[in-house]
Amino acid sequence: MRASLRQKIIEVCNDKIAKKGPTVGLSFYAFFANKNDNPALLMEAAQWWIVTHELDHFEKAVKIKGMVTAMEQ
Repeated sequence: MRASLRQKIIEVCNDKIAKKGPTVGLSFYAFFANKNDNPALLMEAAQWWIVTHELDHFEKAVKIKGMVTAMEQ
């Protein structure tokens, strides 16, 4: 996964957690605007979420943030 997408995921997770608490859930669509202006990036996120990790449609933001943060190390 490209670094810019990892950073966006972490930022969105941090924002959602700060606003709604540690139990907030999200889908990979949360990382994109309603207008799909970058289908390749959307498919990269979908591949990671659905195919690679077989995650449910909604997952806890803290879980996703942890997974992505672990990739950076």
